[in-house]
Amino acid sequence: MILCRTLGPIEVTVDGAPAPPELLWRKHLALLVYLARSPRQTRSREHLIGLLWADRTEAAARHSLSEALRVLRRYAGAGSVEVAVGQVGLGPGVVELDVDRLEALAAAEDWTHAAELVAGEFLEGFGVPDAGEFEDWLTTEREHWRRRGVEVLIHCADGLARAARASEAAGVAARALAIEPTSEPAFRAAIRCLALAGERSRALDLADRFEHRLAEVGAQPAPETHAMIQRVGRERRARPLAAEPVDEPAIVRPPLAGRGEELARMLEEAGRPGRTGRSALLLVEGEPGVGKTRLLEETLALLRLDGVSVASARAVEGDRAQPWSGVLALARGGLIEAPGLAAASGSALAAFAQAVPEWADRFPGARGAPPAPLGPALIEAVGAAAAEQPVVLAVDDAQWLDPDSALALGAMLRDLRASPVTLALATAPFPPRPELDELRSRVGRDLDGGAVRLRRLDRTALRSLAAEMLPGYDPVSLDRVVRRVATDSAGLPLLAVELLRAVALGLDLGTIAGTWPEPLRTLDQSLPGDLPDAVVAAIRIAFRRLSAPAQRVLVSAAVLGDLASPPVLARALELDADTLERALDELEWQRWLVAEPRGYSFAARIVRQVVQRDMVTPGQRRRVLEAAGRESG
Repeated sequence: MILCRTLGPIEVTVDGAPAPPELLWRKHLALLVYLARSPRQTRSREHLIGLLWADRTEAAARHSLSEALRVLRRYAGAGSVEVAVGQVGLGPGVVELDVDRLEALAAAEDWTHAAELVAGEFLEGFGVPDAGEFEDWLTTEREHWRRRGVEVLIHCADGLARAARASEAAGVAARALAIEPTSEPAFRAAIRCLALAGERSRALDLADRFEHRLAEVGAQPAPETHAMIQRVGRERRARPLAAEPVDEPAIVRPPLAGRGEELARMLEEAGRPGRTGRSALLLVEGEPGVGKTRLLEETLALLRLDGVSVASARAVEGDRAQPWSGVLALARGGLIEAPGLAAASGSALAAFAQAVPEWADRFPGARGAPPAPLGPALIEAVGAAAAEQPVVLAVDDAQWLDPDSALALGAMLRDLRASPVTLALATAPFPPRPELDELRSRVGRDLDGGAVRLRRLDRTALRSLAAEMLPGYDPVSLDRVVRRVATDSAGLPLLAVELLRAVALGLDLGTIAGTWPEPLRTLDQSLPGDLPDAVVAAIRIAFRRLSAPAQRVLVSAAVLGDLASPPVLARALELDADTLERALDELEWQRWLVAEPRGYSFAARIVRQVVQRDMVTPGQRRRVLEAAGRESG
């Protein structure tokens, strides 16, 4: 069999060996590829002569075609070329082109392997200058495969982004844009993936260059491209540090390993109301430390960039005793930005405007209206927003929601049953919440939706995580690390990431004794003193790796407790706004803290406990509380 790689510089093999020089003569090769790309792999003699030998006499042209066919038969087999009634055709299975393989992979939606075949322009650098008709055909083919290659790469980038592999996705999308520098779909894929990877500034710089490139050819971005640029500009993602110390490894954002299926399920469930026009409940369930927050963040980021209105909040333990704290947190957490909100009545807008200053500024006309109760106001506001585009309301740590908000969100799903509204709740099993249990029981009866239950990572997922975080390790060393991490982390992603990050920074797990004493206990039930020594050592190493301002901010956040706001942190630390912002971005990027509009809280309560125990002195605690205007005790 003859195999031809046509995307990029042409490569030809015959039965696995390099093709002989005679087969690689330009017109012989042109004939081979042209026949392979022809309908039924057949053309008439006259057509082939006119295509490649039009500059010769008829006798010379026929002789040249016969000689080319002889060469094909010599290397592909006697029955490889069929000639009958003036028709020349290739036998079945004689030639395989990479473009045919690409189309088969695309038909199977195997975009990753299809993208690997997009290596450059069709027959890059190849030409037959004295065959004008062939050159015209080649120009058409190159344009076709240029467009097709871009389509395949965009599909691949989207798949990688939806598997939380945004950095890889950005690289694939950049390849698509390099193939077709004015392709708006490729550009949209590129800035979307950069935004998902936390590279918003790079995405916006690319947007400026792309708009300038279009202007040079007298074009402007299409409305959907302009909308994507606006969405990227609004996206708030923690940023990596601009520069790293040269003598230390660069900070790598921990990958979301072992959660590809769960992320795909969440995107499918959260996007269903947009397709069906019916409200739905999406539950994300699992014990602390199993990765609910990260999975929810990735899902919401993808939805926002795809044009869904998203409002999100993270409940904390103190919220349970604060009536309507959950609804007001959602009002601050993105609902105010939803298009279509202005269509709500003045009373509904006034209900939020009297409690949230941003709403009063956004809707000054609502100040004179009598405020509606917050529950009905939520339903009317979300309904108005959903009339414009699908809406997702998301609450992390929903087990701490106040009862009023929990009941109001359930009523919202009931009253907006015929609207594209998704309520996503990430919950832990404790403490028990009857309001959430009642909502869960309605799924499948009078409520659309589903549940995604997160389990601890198995050895396969841990090995995949370790391979990404320890790229220099050989397979034997990697297996040894994975065995120890599996024991010390009990499969909890939070602890596995901390251990692997510490190993990358030099921690030798072999020098630390002890294992998880009670692997069936939840993370919150295991006090810092109950954790394996290796886990505590890993947290200490990661803490020392932080910049000095980030260490100070983290210590203060541990002392101040849930939802430490930037103004309070600035007052407690006497830091300027820019230094504080960079420190908070660093801590969020490395998954120490999680941001929501009301402030910052630890991604894991157990980590806060370790920081409080091991990194905070009594004097530091007293000074932080005094500067923040709180009582120590």
